[in-house]
Amino acid sequence: MDAPYAIEMVNITKRFPGIIANDNITLQLKRGEIHALLGENGAGKSTLMSVLFGLYQAEEGVIKKDGKEVMINNPNDANDLGIGMVHQHFKLVQCFTVLENIILGVESTKNGILQMDEARAKVKALSEKYGLQVDPDAKIEDITVGMQQRTEILKMLFRDNEILIFDEPTAVLTPQEIDELMEIMKNLRAEGKSILFITHKLNEIKAVADRVTVLRRGKYIGTVDVAGTSKEEMSRMMVGRDVNMVVDKTPANPKDVILKVENMTVASKMHSNNAVKNVSFEVHEGEIVCIAGIDGNGQTEFVYGLTGMEPLVDGKITLCGEDITKSSIRQRSKLMSHIPEDRHKHGLVLDYPLEYNMVLQRYYQPEFTSKAGFLKRAEIRAYSERLEKEFDVRSGQGPITIARAMSGGNQQKAIIAREVDKDHKLLVAVQPTRGLDVGAIEGVHKQLIAERDEGRAVLLISLELEEVMNVPDRILVMYEGEIVGELDPKKTTVEELGLYMAGAKRNVNIDANTAEIEESEVIDTARKEEA
Repeated sequence: MDAPYAIEMVNITKRFPGIIANDNITLQLKRGEIHALLGENGAGKSTLMSVLFGLYQAEEGVIKKDGKEVMINNPNDANDLGIGMVHQHFKLVQCFTVLENIILGVESTKNGILQMDEARAKVKALSEKYGLQVDPDAKIEDITVGMQQRTEILKMLFRDNEILIFDEPTAVLTPQEIDELMEIMKNLRAEGKSILFITHKLNEIKAVADRVTVLRRGKYIGTVDVAGTSKEEMSRMMVGRDVNMVVDKTPANPKDVILKVENMTVASKMHSNNAVKNVSFEVHEGEIVCIAGIDGNGQTEFVYGLTGMEPLVDGKITLCGEDITKSSIRQRSKLMSHIPEDRHKHGLVLDYPLEYNMVLQRYYQPEFTSKAGFLKRAEIRAYSERLEKEFDVRSGQGPITIARAMSGGNQQKAIIAREVDKDHKLLVAVQPTRGLDVGAIEGVHKQLIAERDEGRAVLLISLELEEVMNVPDRILVMYEGEIVGELDPKKTTVEELGLYMAGAKRNVNIDANTAEIEESEVIDTARKEEA
């Protein structure tokens, strides 16, 4: 007789106002396997895992653990059954330390005093065993996103969970951190843990998963063995059509300078050194320029300086011939659209309905506000409905859906719709495809190229190497706050790009006035490494 499944979700149906998020779905997780859950944005993946973790209760269906039916009414029930979850948006207390977050809810006390020594020893042992090095005394607000994710994983392991749910775990990680996470997942599987892994990225599924279950618009499509299924077949199951994995575009035809950055320097909030150091370059109408680099090398601070969220220490920014160095964010937004890196912090008001989020930077214009200062609600709703249809933004209740209730991918599509539809000369797109499925990524890339072909300037900031190599017309590499290389994506390789991103090679010194490119030497250590 076959061993019972570690987890079996049978005929699960979960409804929200206006939508059936999970429609009669069955999912079976074997003991000691990595089982991927694949689907478009809003397909119901996170909802299904939230049912398993007790955040939601299904209207229909049953959950079995080791063949026995169980009731999971809240996350405490899930933890008692050995089920843990790393959420797409981490559930950490920012002002607590790593150690305090790990033990939160399962603290040991003696005479009302926290007993930290035993917990510290256990966390240290777990971090060494699974390669999850963290500083237990660092505050969450001071550590990187990758370190925050390690903290979330250690929270699961500290509770001795044997069923581990990873909800879009790589959406906010650098390529290097993704590779580390893949190894950690393999190590956990080798220890006998069973893993449910939600992702949009087919490369990651091929790298670590044993089987994959595909959902589409809340319905079960099928479960297949990963080894015997191509990425093209999986993407077809996911979106119901063939997806073009190659970015089609004609050669760029750059014209006038739209953006000119001269000697930009931006301070760092983390340390005394400047995060951006003396950066100069130009972006022309009719071209896509990408700033590439490993996360944490000044890209975030550069965008803050460019968009007005942080003042410059030094330098000058010229947009459409106008000096905007000291202009307000609203003044800049009249010429510039900005898809932000953090959609929750800078992209949306999460407790506003979708229709209000669609007009965040335009609500004061005559199109949406009367002369008496009252919002034109009918016009706002009609505008939101148009953008939802054009950009395939899916939500349970349409324009009145609260932004917080939408899936992460559809939140991202809403921001892209709003920013692309604005009248602008420059589009600053920071990680625009983060958290999107392959079908949506294809659509965003086409949109960026359409922006270029319509004569606008596009500045793309991306950590995705495939995106960096395929979408832009020029690549600028940022390392430790400086531009260390200008590359032609048609003439370079991923390996060469990686050397520049790691600071092992530099080939240009871009002068904003002459736009000359001067060859300089490869660092000696890089030569040794390549040899």
